[in-house]
Amino acid sequence: MARVIWKGAIAFGLVNVPIVLHAATRVTRLDFDWIDKRDNAPVGYQRINKRTGKPIDSEHIVKGYEYEKGDYVFLSDEDFKRANTAATQSVDVLSFVKADEVPLYYFDTPYYLAPDKRGAKGYALFREVLRKSGLIALASVVLHTRQYLAAILPLDDVLMLVTMRYADEIRDAGELDIPTGKESAPSAREMEMASRLLEDMTAPWDPELYRDEYRDDLIATIEEKIESGRTHAVDETDSPPRRQSGKVIDLMSMLQRSIDERKDSSRKSTGTGKKSENRPARKTSKTASKKSAAKKSSSSRKTASTTARKKKSA
Repeated sequence: MARVIWKGAIAFGLVNVPIVLHAATRVTRLDFDWIDKRDNAPVGYQRINKRTGKPIDSEHIVKGYEYEKGDYVFLSDEDFKRANTAATQSVDVLSFVKADEVPLYYFDTPYYLAPDKRGAKGYALFREVLRKSGLIALASVVLHTRQYLAAILPLDDVLMLVTMRYADEIRDAGELDIPTGKESAPSAREMEMASRLLEDMTAPWDPELYRDEYRDDLIATIEEKIESGRTHAVDETDSPPRRQSGKVIDLMSMLQRSIDERKDSSRKSTGTGKKSENRPARKTSKTASKKSAAKKSSSSRKTASTTARKKKSA
């Protein structure tokens, strides 16, 4: 069974569906280590102090943000966790869209979502409502100290989360020298022959037909060396990560509250809903604090962005 990468909850309106994140792909590339051929000793990546030229232990290393030339703010692991505790433990659904409206190049890495403890009922509900609607959910999630836009979609009985690229991560094709106009247009004969070739090469989708042939050839070379006895021993180490999950809230009541709040918000935005003197606006201190925190977070991001632009221009 694939290891758990992350634990949290899907925030669907006011409903929290406890889930765990599993990798949906496996790395098949061949990793090669550096070896000193003089004595067959492994060569590792050393952390070097650029001032002294000496290697240092990881316990002495901190992450630093250079806000001005030569001046840094140090950030610890706790700082990253405190930046937005809720965001690091939830997949916040932002909206729902038709799958065919999202270009393929926005999609990045797929993951499997599985229900965590007491999350089976909410998981099944979310999966089936997505399946019936034909929509995908666009959500925000923080993984490994980075915030991602992500799509959630049903695949048979499992929910998949696919991280996505932001719009500013897609390069502008206008920078390229692309052939256009009549001078580069193909002739009728060329189009006819190209169309025939496409028809001849068209086949049903079968992922098993496609393989990494270059990797296969490398493996064959490696096996040949093993059979001939040309092998060496090296040491390897690794370490696992750890996360926490979110809380469960009563499903039906949270669904109803989510629907009611959406209606209230819709009436206020269209001007049809007026506040009654006997019924004050529903605005809790918790909501106010969230808005205040969001405002501060936005201000911090703008400051960091401005500083980064100044640094680039400098």
